[in-house]
This record gives sequence, structure tokens and C-alpha cells, in this order.
Amino acid sequence: MLPEPIFAILQHTLPKHTVSRLTGRLAECRIPAIKNALIRAFIRRYGVDMTDAEIQDITAFAHFNDFFTRALRDGSRPVCDQPASIACPADGCISEIGSIELGSVMQAKGHRYSLSSLLAGDEALCQSLHNGSFATIYLAPHDYHRVHMPIDGTLQKMTYVPGQLFSVNQATANRIPGLFARNERLICEFAGPSGPFVMILVGALVVAGIDTVWAGEVAPMRPRLQTTDYRQTAEITLKKGDEMSRFKLGSTVILLFPQGKVSWDAELANGSPTRMGESIGTLAGG
Repeated sequence: MLPEPIFAILQHTLPKHTVSRLTGRLAECRIPAIKNALIRAFIRRYGVDMTDAEIQDITAFAHFNDFFTRALRDGSRPVCDQPASIACPADGCISEIGSIELGSVMQAKGHRYSLSSLLAGDEALCQSLHNGSFATIYLAPHDYHRVHMPIDGTLQKMTYVPGQLFSVNQATANRIPGLFARNERLICEFAGPSGPFVMILVGALVVAGIDTVWAGEVAPMRPRLQTTDYRQTAEITLKKGDEMSRFKLGSTVILLFPQGKVSWDAELANGSPTRMGESIGTLAGG
């Protein structure tokens, strides 16, 4: 594995969008010999555990992306059922967790980035999250790559923010300032049982796309900021544990809550493994 400084420098020179989009095309290849070889090689390289997968015969997947966004068998990820509990939205590990302080969010030790830059300059949304709480969850290549709702929520707005496609692993987070505010991302604003909350899906190197259950593939889009307001259209309400999106190759989910609305579980820290559906915190008053 390359040393962190060299890995970070190489990413500045790599044609990240071209590499990611070409990877996306390969990942959609339906030629059996090619897609089966890709899947087998990926399972070997990353030690993917297929025992929880709904489909375990790799030849049954239509293409690599079908395998990568595979469903899990019923009951493999029970969702915490206490009304005030916050369910982890994804398998992965905690990158950082804590409070939004002075309008900034912790990225890695020694690195913070502004909430305003993360939210593409939406100052009204920034104000609603002032001194709030955040949790950043990194999905590694071997993880389950569907993202689920942490609590009940009604979709208010969705904003696509074009950007870079740096890797989002810990080595990159340690070296590239403002990483999550620089990468392509999807900002999803919800109204929840105790107020608003935000889920941000961050794109990354070789992430070929981000899908949502309400709009299908929404990234990549045209290279401009695009906001869709769902408050004036048909109501889109999802329950805790419902699927809300999929990553076509791995990335990061960021949860944002207003001040005083959540208490994160005390044992969670940088590097803590997560499983979709397990409790990671409690809503205020719960």
C-alpha cells in the first residue's frame, strides 16, 4: 500500500472523473465471463462475506453493480425498535462523530471543514444545524452498500452538488483538507419526529453513481448545483430502516441533526465498526 502522502498527491493528478465513469461502464458489463471474473476477483481481494446476501450464487447477478448493491437476506440486519433510537444507516465504520462547533465539522484529527461549504452555501440550512451533532460513516469496499433511514422522515429537499471524486478512506481524510465538502455529493433534507435532519451521500473515486429510492440514479448529473423541492409534490415518507439509497461502489454517509436533538452512544468513536440497523444514538426526550 502506498504511503499516505504519496497516495494523496497521486489523487490530485489522477483524472478522477474519467476513471470513475469508465469504472462505472465496466461495472455495468453483462458479458458473463467478464462480470463473473470481476465479481470473483473483488470477493477475493476484499474478503467479501456473502453469507448474509439474499443471492449467493455470483453468476446470478446481472453485472458487477448488481452484485455490489446486493440485497441482504431477511433478518440479517434487525433494526433497533425503540421509538427514540437512531438506527445506523449503513454497514461500515465511524470516521468521526460529535458536535458541530463554530460552524465546522471534524473530518479527521487536525482537520475540520465548514458546515457552509459542506451544505453548498445554504445558510438557512446551516443556521438550523448550528451547534448540532454529526456522524460520518465510511463504507469500505467489502461492506453492504445500501443506505437506510436512521429514523422516520419525510423528504423536504434534495440537492446535488458537483465536485471532486477523491477517495474517502481514512488515509485521504487525514491528508486532503475539506474532503467531504469538495467531493460530489447529494444533500437530502428530511422532516423527522423531533425536527429536521440531513443525510449527505458523498461520492468518491470510482463511485460510478448514487441512486435514491425516490428518483433512481441522481449522481452523476450535469456539473451544476441542482435542487429539487419535494414539499410541493407527492409526499415521500420513509420509515426507520427503510432503504433510501445505494452507492455503486463505496463511499461515505454524513448525518446532521440540530442542537440538542440527539445523544450519540458513548462508546462510538473514530474507527468503531457499524452495522446497519443497530442503535447509534437516541433522540432527545427518548
